[in-house]
Amino acid sequence: MIAVDTSSFVAYLDGEKRPDTDAVEMALQQKLVVFPPVVLTELLSDPKLPLSIKKTFQEIPILPTLEGYWERAGLLRSKILSHGCKARLADTLITQSCLDHDIPLIAHDSDFRHFVQFASLKRLV
Repeated sequence: MIAVDTSSFVAYLDGEKRPDTDAVEMALQQKLVVFPPVVLTELLSDPKLPLSIKKTFQEIPILPTLEGYWERAGLLRSKILSHGCKARLADTLITQSCLDHDIPLIAHDSDFRHFVQFASLKRLV
């Protein structure tokens, strides 16, 4: 399994060619893509999203939220913030989903670097 962040998936759908979108394409071809719940929420939030794309998103497996997830996410965010780094709530929740399931994340967003450094997030791109 490989988790994909919202920004990478949107860039892939927009046809952008960069390392993260290439990784998304490869993971999709190999049927390895899973969404942290927050990613699906962000993707479905676009009011102009075509129904066909919504259905495609809903076919991709969602990582289940494990017991204690919310507490671990809060502690994770606190840890990152204590280092003086930015820790957006959505990024924290995405990271915690990946950590709980011990899977890597494809993400273009540089804000995940703090989670790699201080929380051992595995990032493919």
